[in-house]
Amino acid sequence: EKTKLSKYFFTMLSCRLFHKSNLSRSKTFLRYNSSSTTSQPLDCAYELGASNLRFGPGATAEVGYDLRDALGVKRVVVFTDSNVGNLSSMQILLESLSLNKLEVTVYDAVRVEPNDISFKHAIDWLSRQQYDAVVAFGGGSVIDTAKAANLYARFPPNDFYDYVNPPVGKGMPVPSGSLPPVIAIPTTAGTGSETTGVAIFDDSSTKSKTGIANRRLKPTLGIVDPNNTVTLPREVATYSGLDVLCHAIESYTAMPFNRRPKPPNPTLRPAYQGSNPISDVWSLFALNTAARCLPRAVRDGNEDDRAQMLLASSAAGLGFGNAGVHLCHGMSYPIASQVGSYRPSAGYNSVDHAIVPHGLSVIVTAPSVFSFTGEANPERHAKCAKILAEARLGVSNVDYNKLGGDDDAGLWLADEIREIMQLLNVPIGIRSLGYSEEDIPSLVEGTLPQHRVTKISPRAVGAEELHSLFTNALDN
Repeated sequence: EKTKLSKYFFTMLSCRLFHKSNLSRSKTFLRYNSSSTTSQPLDCAYELGASNLRFGPGATAEVGYDLRDALGVKRVVVFTDSNVGNLSSMQILLESLSLNKLEVTVYDAVRVEPNDISFKHAIDWLSRQQYDAVVAFGGGSVIDTAKAANLYARFPPNDFYDYVNPPVGKGMPVPSGSLPPVIAIPTTAGTGSETTGVAIFDDSSTKSKTGIANRRLKPTLGIVDPNNTVTLPREVATYSGLDVLCHAIESYTAMPFNRRPKPPNPTLRPAYQGSNPISDVWSLFALNTAARCLPRAVRDGNEDDRAQMLLASSAAGLGFGNAGVHLCHGMSYPIASQVGSYRPSAGYNSVDHAIVPHGLSVIVTAPSVFSFTGEANPERHAKCAKILAEARLGVSNVDYNKLGGDDDAGLWLADEIREIMQLLNVPIGIRSLGYSEEDIPSLVEGTLPQHRVTKISPRAVGAEELHSLFTNALDN
């Protein structure tokens, strides 16, 4: 009861704080996507939901104590993939579990960029195990698979798509009752999945990405250990880092939470609420950190910069996990799921299927997207561009009015994103991934069902707008 009262007080206080601090900016907000403005009252509250986080080199070795003493469990299932499972850091994890006399079973068949088939395989396997807790050790694919398998094993639905986001699935709520705890230990600096209640997968039948989103899927604890990213290949560090960049910019430029209809009751407030003052803090921290550290983390493999990128990843997760992402991610889902034969030239040699790494599928449309959304809130787009420009130039006084200003804020941000893509030697445009004009209708169809993210775009989009955005993204 005390927790409920605290949550109620927080949301009401945040409502009042927002309106008091943003009255002077109401004209700016009116430029936003108004497609959701109906006779229904608009929301006035926002929530912060997050996993507990622990950050520090060597923190992985503490997981055994957390499970035995803090959570009181005895039987643990570890999710990983075949590549991560062979790293020395995996042995540190297993030793910690062994020292604390925990019964351990390992599932190392997670698919990089999971799909409905690999999810079902993991669910079937976990459903046959006796376990008290789950440890997810790997990148976003591993953590998302573990979240989904844990949910379906504990609360089996009548149909696989019952929990899946609409319109692909029914979007049914997670049943009442406790889920076994999940401890997430990321080995890439990108997805921020250790902080979110989202599990993403490729859906074979619709040729699109979709997922499951519910605050109750958030891990109980995220252990963010920089030692786990020391051996991250350059290409993986590049694309996961660009995912951080887009998480930060998209969540900061998303439609504000108070332009979205008020839910009938607080439990129906979506996890992706729209930009809000609390998410802004985390998103801007992540953007500032990634703008400074990503190029050095990739170019030099500097451990301090890689540690900062891991911290930025979790910070961005706190930002977008409560605000949401929009068009870059919405458009990335069919780009990744409809890939033909593309495979990165390096860094993903252990992957046995065609793949567009998630961060690449997101960043490749970013110049097209932000050129389009800039007019919704020029001030926010210009602020993001200024942060990127100052990090690139090594200065702290870029005058964005001389470099474009509000009128061209979206174009300026697009140019700065192209700059960092070129610096990191990232493919420019979706044509470089094997797509052409003939593929655009299918890509549009794959994006239209992504309501969870497209509906918080700062500018409303339909099939016509998406067709133009994909066309512009062919060669960027």
